[in-house]
Amino acid sequence: MKKNPNSRKLIVIVGPTAVGKSELAVELARKYGGEIISADSRQVYTGLDIGTGKVTKKGMHGIPHHLLDVTDPRRQFTVAKYTKLAQKALDDILARGKLPIICGGTGLYIDALLGRVLIPEVPPNPKLRKQLERKSVSSLFAMLQKLDPGRAETIDRHNSRRLVRAIEIATVLGRVPVRAVILKNNSIAVQPLYIGLTLPKNELKGKIALRLTARIDSGMIEEAKRLHTERVSWKRMEELGLEYRYVSRFLRGRISREEMVAELQSEIWHYAKRQMTWFKRNKEIRWFKPSEQSVIEEKVRKFIST
Repeated sequence: MKKNPNSRKLIVIVGPTAVGKSELAVELARKYGGEIISADSRQVYTGLDIGTGKVTKKGMHGIPHHLLDVTDPRRQFTVAKYTKLAQKALDDILARGKLPIICGGTGLYIDALLGRVLIPEVPPNPKLRKQLERKSVSSLFAMLQKLDPGRAETIDRHNSRRLVRAIEIATVLGRVPVRAVILKNNSIAVQPLYIGLTLPKNELKGKIALRLTARIDSGMIEEAKRLHTERVSWKRMEELGLEYRYVSRFLRGRISREEMVAELQSEIWHYAKRQMTWFKRNKEIRWFKPSEQSVIEEKVRKFIST
């Protein structure tokens, strides 16, 4: 189904990790002439494939995917950079009369792109950063909880770089609203349909555990070794979070393989809960189970045909 080239409609697929967002996005793109814009804060990096669950060429089924493999993992990638690149991809897809499908679990990226949040323009404060870098991650997290409880709910509490930046912003601006009033962004001017995928707690936990085992069996530990050989530092692996953080600790002998698996399962589950905390604030999202694909497809068909 080809879209009207004058239409500014798009689909946004959100939900927690391991719920099946990528598979749904590909099916919708195949059925309705779409192209996918990834909204994943780690899949933007080259080489972070197995650990992030990046869609394979086979899994793409010929559907163009944008915002994958756009930067070196040794460099930091910002929300502002994502917004600029994703906006360019979005405009290009719409100009060709195709259906843009934004798919991912990084709510901040999605909301920044679609004008739901303002990205604060707070310059780095070298003096403050120097002071904060002496503190432990637990101390940094406690500081952020006092300064901006809302941001503390959705941040990776083990990522010192993100904690320092959040404290830096909160020190200047005070509590930054997680949801700004939806902006009338003339540069975007799109009409999104938000589709959320969800599963019962125990079912999602089970999928997280099975997927983690599959990733380890597929070479996730070897991938982390290769990244380090290619000069991605252990410190940077810690910043990249989740799989790369705990695999790097295992490779350095700081934890056993069993501890790595147990801690990863726990951390990925906490990450999924943070994702849902973020997404549940958006009342435009209509929630479905992955098994309700036919219902979702009908909703999309009606949306793009009106």
